[in-house]
Amino acid sequence: MIVTGGTLNHAFALSYLKQHKFDYFIAADSGIRFFAEQDIRPDEVLGDFDSADPAQLQQLSLDEKTVFHKYRPEKDAVDTELALQLAIERGSSEIHILGGTGTRLDHVLGTVRLLGFAMERGILCFLADTHNRVRLIQKRTVLKKEQQYGKYVSLIPLTTEVTGVTLTGFKYPLTEHTLGGFASLAVSNEIAEEEAVIDFRSGILILVESMD
Repeated sequence: MIVTGGTLNHAFALSYLKQHKFDYFIAADSGIRFFAEQDIRPDEVLGDFDSADPAQLQQLSLDEKTVFHKYRPEKDAVDTELALQLAIERGSSEIHILGGTGTRLDHVLGTVRLLGFAMERGILCFLADTHNRVRLIQKRTVLKKEQQYGKYVSLIPLTTEVTGVTLTGFKYPLTEHTLGGFASLAVSNEIAEEEAVIDFRSGILILVESMD
């Protein structure tokens, strides 16, 4: 699990921890706040620490098992990207990013694109907050109604177009459709059966599961 420096509801994060089992924790810059305030030890801490609380940094540094990586503020990658690279280097098979959304829309859009860094390596990567769970998909994906994250499912093309899109088990099905251009056809769908299947031939989709 990566906790980064966007908006993070601590109650949500603690609930998320109870629902998922994580083997490794990475704090990115001001994401250290969650670990310090909840007295949870991250395995690694990284960033330029320009927005981190010095007292909380000192608190986490008291544990000799926590590894710190400090970068200059003038760097070619944001802290979330560095954390994602580190998680992949550590052999992660699945990665969840909390604190990756918030008021900085540029950071949110950038983080959504960063999910592709893991996808290209065959690693499932989620960006989650209190209302949404986001991932990138480039192959057939099955969603189970009992495991859905909220009521709505939206599909947004990341590539110029996504071809052969077929949706079954949804309230609004599609058959062999090409998604692309400036349109919102596949936004705000709903799972209608026990399983909903997303099939397509080429391209990459942003899959967003949202609560009302």
